[in-house]
Amino acid sequence: MGFDTPATAALWFLIFAAPICLWVAWSDLRSMKIPNKAVIALVCVYLAVGIAVLPLPDYLWRLSHLAALLLVGIGANAAGLMGAGDAKFIAAAGPFVALGDASAVMLLLAGVLLAAFATHRLARMSPLRRLAPGWASWHSGRRFPMGLALGPALALYLALAALHGA
Repeated sequence: MGFDTPATAALWFLIFAAPICLWVAWSDLRSMKIPNKAVIALVCVYLAVGIAVLPLPDYLWRLSHLAALLLVGIGANAAGLMGAGDAKFIAAAGPFVALGDASAVMLLLAGVLLAAFATHRLARMSPLRRLAPGWASWHSGRRFPMGLALGPALALYLALAALHGA
């Protein structure tokens, strides 16, 4: 299995994006919110690292992913399908994904989402919950902290692309 993102670019992206991805997962678990600072930091990583590791046409084309995904996300948020933070994070993550890798990333996200959902629900019902009693996601009813899946999915994609990229 190969990815269209160059392996070297994915590795550099991973180094700087992975901590942000973890921050997003932790923050969404804790407060059911993805901070705007995390989204802005992710965009800044792409802007600063991407210009150094991608050919200019690819770098600019991938910026269009941000705009397109932000428009779709705003619509999905307005329709009540996802939170605003989720929509903004997806848009910020968009430039990191090569267009040719989009279907693989969707499959990867589906798997990470299933694992994250099952793990969250099991932890919520277990004594592990006492380790972080104040987390909003324990008391969110049917709502799920999508950052728990979105952040790790981006980090996992970048790690796989670093290993199997173009």
